[in-house]
Amino acid sequence: MFRRLATALGASQAARELRWMRAAAAVAGATDLDAMVARRVRGEPLQYILGTQPFGPLNLLARPPVLIPRPETEHWVTKLADSLAPSVHNPVSLLDLGTGSGCIPLLLCHLWPPGTVRAHAVDISPHALRLAQDNAALCGISSRLCDPKTPHNTFSVSTANLLAHDFAETASRIHSSYDIITSNPPYIPWKEYLELSRSVINFEDPKALFGGPSGLEFYHAIARFVSSKNILKPDALVALEVGHDQASTVESIMLATGKFQRTEIWLDPWGKRRTVIARTRADIL
Repeated sequence: MFRRLATALGASQAARELRWMRAAAAVAGATDLDAMVARRVRGEPLQYILGTQPFGPLNLLARPPVLIPRPETEHWVTKLADSLAPSVHNPVSLLDLGTGSGCIPLLLCHLWPPGTVRAHAVDISPHALRLAQDNAALCGISSRLCDPKTPHNTFSVSTANLLAHDFAETASRIHSSYDIITSNPPYIPWKEYLELSRSVINFEDPKALFGGPSGLEFYHAIARFVSSKNILKPDALVALEVGHDQASTVESIMLATGKFQRTEIWLDPWGKRRTVIARTRADIL
């Protein structure tokens, strides 16, 4: 068993993963460890085999073909949570575009105090929306205010296509306007998509990865969306994850909307320019 895994992954990585799979098999009881190893040898991502992926202090469910949360996303979402301080007296409305597992809004709901955020998430994939709802239930985050006397954050999902011409109308029906818009959209251009590992190409949803020939298709759609009347509140912030060489271009796309007075680019833990932050006011934190 170890030899098969080591041939595919190398000895040190195989030892770590086999330990994790043994632990998962012990918890699941009936799970066949041999079957888990066979799936991994075929290239299936470990997160799908284990069924979970840590994301900050959360341990989220992971199911194919929904995009597996990445550490670089965890990094900027945690930084965003630390940089803002929503209050229970003035809760923020947040929209997450292409939510996948729901990792971005759910981590923010977890990190911000109860009653400070009303999070909404959209995705075109029914698999993603089901997983996001399951993760919200796992995290104990309700879709509505059950008891107005007990402050708590909420998370709801809707089916929507960001590239559709009427997406702004769909979003405005969910909520009239937003304080925060977040997204880790598909941003991999065709040439780079073809060079991805087989564990990504063969198992994760290409619609969550491929951002058009240039990789910028969804950023242009987001720019059109935020340019819509009244979508952004006066003190709004937009946070967008980007590809390794896209930050300056995406920053320019956001500035070209005329909606933002200040932008900045955040680095990921490996020094990549990973997140574009755009603010409608120059003086907000």
